[in-house]
Amino acid sequence: MSLLIKGGTVVTAEETYRADVYCAEGAIQAIGENLEAPTGAEVVDAGEALVIPGGIDPHTHMELPFMGTVTADDFMSGPSSALAGGTTMIIDFVIPNPEQSLLEAYDFWMNNAQKAPSDYSFHVAITWWSDQVAKEMGVLTRERGVNSFKHFMAYKGAIMLDDEILLNSFDRCQELGAMATVHAENGEMIYHLQNKLLAMGITGPEGHVQSRPPEVEGEATNRVITVAGVANAPLYVVHCSCKQSLAAIAQARANGQAVYGECLVQHLVIDESTHYLPDFTQAAAHVMSPPFRSKEHRDAIWGGLQSGTLQTTASDHCAFCAPQKALGRDNFTLMPNGCGGIEDRMSVLWDQGVKTGKLTPNDFVRATSTAAAKIFNIHPRKGSVSVGADADLTVWDPNASRTISVKTHHSNMDFNLYEGMTVTGIARATISQGKQVWDGKELKVEKGVGRYIPRPTYSSVFDRVKTYRALNAPRRVERAQAAE
Repeated sequence: MSLLIKGGTVVTAEETYRADVYCAEGAIQAIGENLEAPTGAEVVDAGEALVIPGGIDPHTHMELPFMGTVTADDFMSGPSSALAGGTTMIIDFVIPNPEQSLLEAYDFWMNNAQKAPSDYSFHVAITWWSDQVAKEMGVLTRERGVNSFKHFMAYKGAIMLDDEILLNSFDRCQELGAMATVHAENGEMIYHLQNKLLAMGITGPEGHVQSRPPEVEGEATNRVITVAGVANAPLYVVHCSCKQSLAAIAQARANGQAVYGECLVQHLVIDESTHYLPDFTQAAAHVMSPPFRSKEHRDAIWGGLQSGTLQTTASDHCAFCAPQKALGRDNFTLMPNGCGGIEDRMSVLWDQGVKTGKLTPNDFVRATSTAAAKIFNIHPRKGSVSVGADADLTVWDPNASRTISVKTHHSNMDFNLYEGMTVTGIARATISQGKQVWDGKELKVEKGVGRYIPRPTYSSVFDRVKTYRALNAPRRVERAQAAE
């Protein structure tokens, strides 16, 4: 089966130009003006819309067992929601239990993912340390296509790591040519503040935000950057939400350290006051880590995204419904941390970023797709509009609008963070593996056709430096230069 996208404007992270895009056998076969559709090819009329690389969400949690329950979206419903919003690939997380084999956990998550309707890959978390863990990290990189390992500095008594384990794991990442990723919050500080607040009688969702002030994130980010520097390991800091964390990343990058930063779209637009809503269900639905912040922090994160200090945007889609959140009704520390947003990530960023002039369309493509593909070493197969790349594309209508609602989203969640928000900029069509799976109104997904995408490690320091320089290169190139 083949497909021709006619009449659109191709927008990549580097350039913008008019062209048709022809796809066959799951890949982009030709790009040019006035291409003719072969007999039997499906034709998608892009009209005045944009043709962009399918979104890559580098931070999701499908079917995650966490805090006594399991997330509401599985590897069918979650990626289906993503496709309706223009995202064609997710990078999820394998999170072993302490003392569990990394390979055993990887096989468990891979089995769950067999139902996926679109492409996916995995980060693997390090939740304990031994010679076995070090050995299995090698197997995962060499044989399973894993090139990134996650480290939690929060959740004391569960999956929190101390500095010794961080150093051991970062050393191993450096040896293997893998990326160390980190959830940077000081778990000891959080535990202390949680107990202090509970003793004061503060048990509701407001206790969550009070126990995780910006200083908790800032300290952990500064510390983990130092640890990564000692190990000479590249570092990717997930869900940066405050100016202290941003400043630490900016300083490290200014010093030439290979540190990358991710922000969540919801942290750009939602206020910490949501934790204080009088309705428990509404307030609890906003509990995630790190929590939402005040305007000064949101403004700083926007600046980080504009300047390139932060490279990627994610959803951290971790869907819990009201009965699950109610597990923490009398004690906020027992409330599952997590929110949704995978379907709305790209529309909200376009509406609040491009429409307002904070970002260009090229910046948008970079932040929603290309930067993640480069950082995690799957570019140009993913995150590009180029001959030979996977035919994962989104026909993006920059002028069409929709109103976000739990009544119309495709997630299993019973709540939407952006309820009632009207956004401009929507996916008119989503193409996955060369097939139209979303036509702007209806999903046409097929269970189990999603492929696991292996991500090769960086074979040398040279490769890591090359990628770092590419991500920090001047952001605009002329089309004539690009063709040379």
